[in-house]
Amino acid sequence: MSTAFIAVAFGLALLVWSADRFVAGSAATARHFGMPPLLIGMVIIGFGTSVPEMVVSAFAALQGAPGIALGNAYGSNITNIALVLGLTALLSPIAVHSQVMRKELPLLTAVTALAAWQLRDGRVTRMEALVLLGVFGGVMAWAIGQGLRQKGDAVSSEIVQHLEAKAMTIGRALFWLVAGLLLLLVSSRVLVWGAVEIARGFGVSDLVIGLTVVAIGTSLPELASSIIAVRKGEHDLAVGNILGSNLFNTLAVVGIAGAIHPMDVGPKVFSRDIPVMAVLTVSLFVICYGFRGPGRINRLEGAVLLAGYLFYMGYLAGTGFR
Repeated sequence: MSTAFIAVAFGLALLVWSADRFVAGSAATARHFGMPPLLIGMVIIGFGTSVPEMVVSAFAALQGAPGIALGNAYGSNITNIALVLGLTALLSPIAVHSQVMRKELPLLTAVTALAAWQLRDGRVTRMEALVLLGVFGGVMAWAIGQGLRQKGDAVSSEIVQHLEAKAMTIGRALFWLVAGLLLLLVSSRVLVWGAVEIARGFGVSDLVIGLTVVAIGTSLPELASSIIAVRKGEHDLAVGNILGSNLFNTLAVVGIAGAIHPMDVGPKVFSRDIPVMAVLTVSLFVICYGFRGPGRINRLEGAVLLAGYLFYMGYLAGTGFR
């Protein structure tokens, strides 16, 4: 059992570090090839921060652990909104000005509703997974169109500053792109193995392992990037990372895992975890949309989000980690 704990700790550490290297290499490579800054932020950086969830869930599906796959995806969404944005807003209130956010927030709400509808029967079939991937393709096409047309957006200027601060040669960028991806594969494999062993050893469901340990671990890149972005005054980028990551998690992560292996899940996902994710998503929509002006997540709202996350974790513990 000690080997499993070491594998999880080592896997998470390597996962977070390799994800950062992969994102940096991918963004720098895209910059060298002339990709618009907004497109880099919405597609490259958004994709990169969700690569840990994608790879972990894919390995979990291959190993017949659907609970880890779904728990990782939906647990990461819950963690991103409640823990990451809650903690970030406590450190510094987050102002949201970008018009892109006003379009992504309703989209994320609709995608969450789609996920809930698919899980009403406690199963993600291969066809439903392909639908998710099809919607994901449509979202990416929309994002590319936005990135090519949008001029002078707040997120765009923040991404330019972000890329200039992490400038690197094309050779170094390509090296970290490839090396980061390879290390992501290795670390994810180690992490999933350790998580499955711990679940079996303690009689804990793999769903809860996915919702807690794995979800928190794979959300660390989002936590780090959001805190750093807010400290630099890049508020729209901080929220944009979360919105992009949650879209990727709900569509691509679950879609890839379900396409690899159709997933049967317990009723708890639909009755407990999906409602929590939905309420948090709608709450984020209400907080950030800015019906009477620029949106803003103040410290009080951050504290409420964080308290909600702690309550959810406590509820999982109180139900015996089923």
